[in-house]
Amino acid sequence: MNYRNVYWDASWRVESGRFPSILAIGDSWFWYPFPGGSLLNQLGPLTASREHVLYAIGDNGAEVVEYVAGKYAKSVQTALRQLGSGLSAVFVSGGGNDFAGFNDLRPLLNQDCSAQTSAAGCYRPATLDGLMGRTRETYERLLRQVFAAIPSHAVVFLHNYDYAPPSGKGLFGKDGAWLKPALESAEVPEGLQAPCMKFLIDRFTSDVLQPVAAQDPDRIVLVDSRGTLDDAAWANELHPKPRGFRKIAEERWYPELWGQGLAA
Repeated sequence: MNYRNVYWDASWRVESGRFPSILAIGDSWFWYPFPGGSLLNQLGPLTASREHVLYAIGDNGAEVVEYVAGKYAKSVQTALRQLGSGLSAVFVSGGGNDFAGFNDLRPLLNQDCSAQTSAAGCYRPATLDGLMGRTRETYERLLRQVFAAIPSHAVVFLHNYDYAPPSGKGLFGKDGAWLKPALESAEVPEGLQAPCMKFLIDRFTSDVLQPVAAQDPDRIVLVDSRGTLDDAAWANELHPKPRGFRKIAEERWYPELWGQGLAA
């Protein structure tokens, strides 16, 4: 399966006649299969002018730990072994599924948040700290594997999604979404539900991605896409509409890609 210069399976071996120069390890922001596709569909055209070929590993619903010690670990290791020396960049999308969904988000929230007046007050500090610590350690493990395989000039790009709206919309606008049921179960006031998700994305950024990127600022780039989209740009609670993905790619990723001198 491919879209222009982006491949989601090994068909690049016979179709493109070239080895991928960018490895994309990710979740549904790279794999979202519905009309308009994913962020990766938008990043492909932005890199095509310099003749890059992108190869994606992962799947919808992937969690970060699965890249290093789970379902996708072997695929990541194989791709790095086979392609690593020829890569110009590695894109990583992960972390969102570690706190999205009722079974992931609900344990982070207090039992009864009805009297809370701040987003921070809705969360269980020790539980949230534990999740962020584990996620950071997993990112560090993944990047150690990546840097052991890629050339010294290659750059790793991370991103932090955007402020997901707890709208209650699932796929195709249906109920049964990922965020609102957990917030309602915890009796989070309606006016605090969006701030709760903003607080969570901010913590993911400050506790996980920024410290990881700071360890090697010349080779790890954090694409900070927070605050890019309004609610109308989202198809559901976790995924933007095509124009939303395009806006993030063009306004947030594009300056970082070429600002870092992504090699041809």
